[in-house]
Amino acid sequence: MKRSHKIIVGFLMMFLILSNFVGVISSISAQEGASLNLALNAEPPTLDPGLATDSTSGSIIRNVFEGLTHNNNGEIQPGVAEEWEESEDGLTWTFKLRQDATWSNGDPVTANDFVFSWKRVLDPATAATYASILYPIEGAEAFNTGEGKADDVGVKAIDDYTLEVKLTHPTPYFIELTSFYTYMPVNQKAVEADEQGWAAEAGDAYVTNGPFSLSEWNHNANVVLAKNAEYWDVDNVKLDNVNIQIIESEATANAEYQAGNLDYLGTPYGTVSLDSIDMYRNNSELKSEPYAAIYWYKINTTDEKLQNVNLRKALSLAIDRQALIDNILKGDQIPATGLIPPTIEGFEEDRGYLKDNDIELAKEYLATAMEELGIKDPSEITINISINESEAHSTIAQHIQQGWAQNLGINSEIDSTEWQVYLEKLQALDFQVGRMGWIADYNDASTFLDMYRTAKTGNNDTGWENENFKQLLDEAAAETDEAKRTQKLLDAEAVMMEEMPVIPIYYYTSNYVVKEGIEGLAPDALGNVSLKDVVKSAE
Repeated sequence: MKRSHKIIVGFLMMFLILSNFVGVISSISAQEGASLNLALNAEPPTLDPGLATDSTSGSIIRNVFEGLTHNNNGEIQPGVAEEWEESEDGLTWTFKLRQDATWSNGDPVTANDFVFSWKRVLDPATAATYASILYPIEGAEAFNTGEGKADDVGVKAIDDYTLEVKLTHPTPYFIELTSFYTYMPVNQKAVEADEQGWAAEAGDAYVTNGPFSLSEWNHNANVVLAKNAEYWDVDNVKLDNVNIQIIESEATANAEYQAGNLDYLGTPYGTVSLDSIDMYRNNSELKSEPYAAIYWYKINTTDEKLQNVNLRKALSLAIDRQALIDNILKGDQIPATGLIPPTIEGFEEDRGYLKDNDIELAKEYLATAMEELGIKDPSEITINISINESEAHSTIAQHIQQGWAQNLGINSEIDSTEWQVYLEKLQALDFQVGRMGWIADYNDASTFLDMYRTAKTGNNDTGWENENFKQLLDEAAAETDEAKRTQKLLDAEAVMMEEMPVIPIYYYTSNYVVKEGIEGLAPDALGNVSLKDVVKSAE
């Protein structure tokens, strides 16, 4: 027997048909040829789904490609797959692909496209940072780490429109993963024609299958998306164009919004600037919702001084997170005293790992660290804080810098670089302390922990690993009892908090503003926006 999702999907398709009927009536008030105006804080480092690692790149990729499923505000809907079945033991998934899904070059999207794309990500030669997100698939980790073969990866095209996936363990969030951009297909002919350049420019070489196509990409200036006439569900795409300016300055982006040149500011399209947040709140424009994301400082644990765990703990405890939120951020964030946001089930309560701004205990850890490092005075310690270019990140770093100086006597310097260079610095461990945010890829605690499974796991960026931590993650992956699985993930989080390779700063809230007359333009619980589902009303 198999647990079938056909009935659920059938009801969903009926709902969508009825919704479309209502949409025909309501579209009278929708603006014909509607254009949406957005902003990004930085140039996307890549528009290759298999190589992207950041929310800036993902904000474009999610709308020009489509995976097996489509995530609409947390609801998993049919995408390229029109139906799917999960075996009774949860180890085998069978996806039936729709036969009207096509690539922008006219090719049909087939099961073989997914086989090629997923194995390409896992191929060690690709060096895909996000390859580990495919590890629930049988044989995936072994192939990616050079200990297995591509043929042993549990993904198979039964025929052109049937894809079979075998998992190592039942994975409760697997269907959600199939909407994530690393799981999206790429066109084999396009990639093999120019492995390095196929996704570098707008044009015919950039073959996509999503609701929008990449009409223009003027590097470091703007991106233009156009409705994809070849998309199977094009009738339900209400926007004709999306104009996205690349504006690195938060102050400039907010001025553009206030001047009426942008329709929205907030995750993942731009940022509500710190100096504008009170104005938006006072004007009743600001919308704030908690979501599954954390702002943290990663630590290079291979550094001569920062390999000392007591120094890392001292730095963490000497941060006044609540003062940062009250006086600088002002966006209803929550001080992060753990690594998993309270929006994740099983992690709603404070786990008591650390006390915010615990200066006395910080000094005790510092004294121990100095003795171990052979340092007589804390002024001998200078910490380099690396950030990507941003007024907000700079202001946060200055707050932390001041706290370390006043409370611990430790000096620090702030180093700022542009986004792509910054990502490369972190991945190369060319830093001491580096700021980073992490938004959940799927609604489960493992998305915040799995990247630290080994020092070589993509997105680790700390050089840290711990065998007990790895074992707990492996046991959690194999555990079918949900309560026991959650406890193992709690235990794994506790190991990281004890060794502090990452300093948690605060749990995010989605702070955003949107112009009147626009529906469906809001970040979901994971900070994503589906432009396919946005409607701009006629003025």
